[in-house]
Amino acid sequence: LKSLFDSQIKTLGLVFLVIYLMLVGLFRSLYLALIAIGPAMLPVFLILGTMGWLDISLDMMTIMIASVTCGIAVDNMIQYTFRYREEFAKDHNYFAAMFRSHNSIGLAILYASLTIIAGFGILALSRFIPTIYFGLFTSMAMAAGFSGSLTLLPMLLTLMKPFGRTQPHAAETQKPER
Repeated sequence: LKSLFDSQIKTLGLVFLVIYLMLVGLFRSLYLALIAIGPAMLPVFLILGTMGWLDISLDMMTIMIASVTCGIAVDNMIQYTFRYREEFAKDHNYFAAMFRSHNSIGLAILYASLTIIAGFGILALSRFIPTIYFGLFTSMAMAAGFSGSLTLLPMLLTLMKPFGRTQPHAAETQKPER
């Protein structure tokens, strides 16, 4: 188990580095890739931290949670970031892009995540303790992943403005009538 734990920590570090480099190539921006990877890392750290806090040892089932979670969280993050960038290009307004993204890809991420959460949650009905842990923690990680994609990621994109400055609304540029 010690070897498994050491291997998992080294592998996770390498995975996040490779994902970051792939995001840089995909988004063509170091800054945007750095903003986007945070919400994808959140569920992995949340689950591993919770397992440590509850003193749940790593075994073959629980060690896989980080990998499954990371893959799905990165998928959600990439989909949302691409849609946000497309929506921002329409009017260069971060808030409007966020609302339009939520109404389109956000709903797809929500429905897919709820289906995955329910699917893994059924494993909690098992009689085998590692399978129960796997089901509960994977469901919890999926909930954290979709929450990060639909709350933390839009907030970071809106506050850090990786696509440039916001264009003022037409109403803001017109002089008030007297």
